Amino acid sequence: MSNISRDEVAHLARLARLAVTDEELDVFAGQLDQILDSVAKVGEVATDDIPPTSHAVGLTNTFRPDVVRPGLSQEEALAGAPAAEEGRFRVPRILGEEQ
Repeated sequence: MSNISRDEVAHLARLARLAVTDEELDVFAGQLDQILDSVAKVGEVATDDIPPTSHAVGLTNTFRPDVVRPGLSQEEALAGAPAAEEGRFRVPRILGEEQ
């Protein structure tokens, strides 16, 4: 069983740059104590016969396989554009006139 002191909570609050009151120090000390006790209980579970996993359930790939297909030519891509210039889409300048 761990026992977090008010000084340790105040130190953590300073590190995190949190402003806490004296009452909050007492509350947080109790809460952090409970959290550390719960983590310690999880560490006590016998896991010798359980293989480590990264996910609770198995993952499967849901993507379709890649298939190479011909793409649009430059002319086809620009055919539906409202404005084109020098083989590129022309868009209005948004940052001003300086270059």
